[in-house]
Formats: sequence, C-alpha cells, structure tokens
Amino acid sequence: MPFVLASSSPRRRDLLARLGAAPDRVAAPEIDEAPLKGELPRAYALRLAVEKARAVTRAEGEVVLAGDTTIALGRRILPPATTEEVQRTLLSALSGRRHHALSAVCVIDAGGTERTRLADTIVAFKPLTAREIDAYVACGEGLGKAGGYAIQGRAEGWVRFLSGSHSGVIGLPLFETRALLVTAGVLA
Repeated sequence: MPFVLASSSPRRRDLLARLGAAPDRVAAPEIDEAPLKGELPRAYALRLAVEKARAVTRAEGEVVLAGDTTIALGRRILPPATTEEVQRTLLSALSGRRHHALSAVCVIDAGGTERTRLADTIVAFKPLTAREIDAYVACGEGLGKAGGYAIQGRAEGWVRFLSGSHSGVIGLPLFETRALLVTAGVLA
C-alpha cells in the first residue's frame, strides 16, 4: 500500500525505517502551528497531527502519515527553540524538572478514514548548570526542536528518568505508529 509521510523531518524517516516502512513520497505540510487560546498540550499535539495529515494532497489509494511532538511543562506548551535565547530559556525551565513529550500520530487510510494515537512520555532532566546550557546551545543540536533539545543527541546525557516512548520524544512513537500502519494496510 503506497503511503505519504507528511513531514520533511529526516528523524521521522529514520524512525519509520526501523519499522521497515519507507514512504513512497514525502510532502511537507504548511499549517499554522500556533496554539489555540486555552488549548491544552494533548489536544494541541493531536490537532496538529490531524491538520498536517489533512494538509497533504492524497492520491487515490494512498495512505498519509503525519505526526507532531509537543513538549509540555504542566499545562504550558513549550515552543520550538527558534533562537539561542529562546533555547536557553526553554532549557532553564526544563532544568531539574519533569516534563511531558507528547507525540501524536495521525494516519488517513486509503479509504479516507482518520485514526490517531498519542504517546505521552515523561522525561526528567537533571539540574542543568549555566555552563551546560551554554555548551549545548553552542553545539546547535537543539535549535528548531520542540523544547530546545534533541534527546537522541547530547541532551540524552541529562535524562535522569524517562517513562514512555523514547522514539516518541525523538519525533514518532514507533509502537503507536506501527499499530496505525498495520490497520491502514501499510505494514503486516
């Protein structure tokens, strides 16, 4: 069954390869990712995954897969680190605290049926020093990432506790994704 990955993220393609799934094409959806007034993190992540899947043109017989990973501190949706200053602020906020990495997946099957799943992973960082934050920001790894870090890189050394989906924190929860792709007929 042909499928489209509604993401330009190389991490999502790499994660799909772990399942033995290679998209037939990749399409980067253009949507407004601003949270709605009063929107909670879980609802936000699910809404974005659905909107990304819907934003991609689906040919007859194609399956579309889209995902969104949101970092939440309590009820607060943390933005991506768009600048080094924002990244420092995000990492300072996450220092020594638990947060949620909410990774939502939406699959639209060949018949047009939408299905979603969400992995909620709790991550706790050790208390970070200003020197550690500065060194991480200088390496450039977390710039543009939700919460300002990439768990598959240097930031993994700060994780003192993780409960949930490691692949979900990277950008695509493989257990949930596999279940959706099996239901859509992409994987056996």
